[in-house]
Amino acid sequence: MTLPPFLNLPDEAAYRAHFNANFVHAEVTTHHGIRVHFKEADFGHAFFESTQRNGVKDQFSADRSQRMDWILHTINDANADWYKGWIRRTKTYDSTRSVAVACGDFVVVLRFHARRDGQLAANFMTCYFADNSIGKIRQSPAWALEECRTALGV
Repeated sequence: MTLPPFLNLPDEAAYRAHFNANFVHAEVTTHHGIRVHFKEADFGHAFFESTQRNGVKDQFSADRSQRMDWILHTINDANADWYKGWIRRTKTYDSTRSVAVACGDFVVVLRFHARRDGQLAANFMTCYFADNSIGKIRQSPAWALEECRTALGV
């Protein structure tokens, strides 16, 4: 599969503006037709990295940001692989969370919830190049829409 082109913008402010316009303030859906919500605060989590490797994301990452548009490609690709999300605290898989993979080792993590009107929606959690963990991700159980709906009572 051909990977989407890198997004090449001049600086952090331009990437942030692109994220806000194309994700936060846009109507984004998965190929299943499920609305995905993005928050401005998601930018820092997804597009910064820890220089001290201590979990504190303190430096803007142009490398991560160049793949920003891969989020849309991944969640809209009907041939993407979708896996159940892993909950580290409980050491269990959760059918209300998904890890979608369509662009090599690039993953998009979503958390699903039921809206008041009974429809399914999702929140963007993060995205990253899973070069160290893609093997474990690909061994996870497949995520299934109906199983997610059942778990959420929708």
